[in-house]
Amino acid sequence: MITIISGTNRPKSNTRIVAQTYSAILTELGHENQVLSLEDLPRDFAFGDLYGQRTETFNGQLNQFIIPVQKFVVVMPEYNGSFPGILKLFLDAVHPDHLKTKKMALVGVSAGRAGNLRGIDQLTNALHYLRVNIYPNHLPISMIRSLMNEQGQLTEEATINALKTQAAGFAAF
Repeated sequence: MITIISGTNRPKSNTRIVAQTYSAILTELGHENQVLSLEDLPRDFAFGDLYGQRTETFNGQLNQFIIPVQKFVVVMPEYNGSFPGILKLFLDAVHPDHLKTKKMALVGVSAGRAGNLRGIDQLTNALHYLRVNIYPNHLPISMIRSLMNEQGQLTEEATINALKTQAAGFAAF
């Protein structure tokens, strides 16, 4: 099982579209997967689920999407030259033992030119500290709005092929 984390709580985000596309690719490749959108975190998450205090909702999310899973793909947008604070808060709420020695691939998404390379680097540093094994083929996706059709679907063939290449490599990692 691979958990794909849509790393923002912004409703109807482009990041979630990329995460769902990644999920479809993994399914097509024959890999069981699930998508956890940080949009689905409990509304009082920041003050109710940290430091050992867990709501039933967050415990359920941990037990489904994090604890039993060995591989993760994090799709994260660029927020202010980095990654979203909700993603950092989510990682802070997960006990480090639930991530240690597990594997993770990173996909950056931005409306600009860099595909969130800074955010990928910054998250990589935090994940190394947590002893997560990072797949070396990071995927920055730039100019995301120009890669989608009017229905909000990712349609740009080169980007879809890059997602397929990363997905196949990560599944074998």
